[in-house]
Amino acid sequence: MPDRVILFLDYQNVYKGARETFHEPSLAPGTDGQIDPVRLGRWLIENSPYDRELVEVRIYRGQPHPSRDARGHAAFVRQRVAWESDPRVVGVFRDLRYPRGWPDRCAPGLKPQEKGIDVALAIDYVKLALEGRYDVGILMSTDSDLKPALEVVAAMRPNGGPRVEAAAWKGPGAKRPLTLSQPKIWSHLFDKSCYDAVRDSTNYGVPI
Repeated sequence: MPDRVILFLDYQNVYKGARETFHEPSLAPGTDGQIDPVRLGRWLIENSPYDRELVEVRIYRGQPHPSRDARGHAAFVRQRVAWESDPRVVGVFRDLRYPRGWPDRCAPGLKPQEKGIDVALAIDYVKLALEGRYDVGILMSTDSDLKPALEVVAAMRPNGGPRVEAAAWKGPGAKRPLTLSQPKIWSHLFDKSCYDAVRDSTNYGVPI
């Protein structure tokens, strides 16, 4: 029986990491940094030396509110529909928190922020491990707030728990993947060739 793999994506962290690693963020269009989550999951399976099966891709990200950002919300919906056309995709989305007076009457530089996404991801990573939903949980993020979830699941391993793995981009300026001092966990490092294979250049801001 192949090992069941769930890929957990901290999507905005993955997106921003790709822009910082493979593009010049101040010059790149908004589509640069986008990836196809299922294509990335398949790439992981196809390039693994182990017998594995991708059973789920879980995407965690903030969603624009339709009354605060109608265009951003419409683009988000189009992207979500594209993602969820694959039955293995599970989206966990929470409304963005907007600065008071945004966008015209707030302090310069303030932007909407994700709230609760890292907590939701961490809870699910542990909860699904306890439920026996995966044999390998690959978490792609460089947010150190997620390390406790990895530690909890890694501690289950000696008693038959799932395998904990991390993933991150690889290249000049890329942030390091999440690691544990004990036990050591495997890190998948995705270089430009992988990024080129899984990137999504669709402009979701334009209605189809």
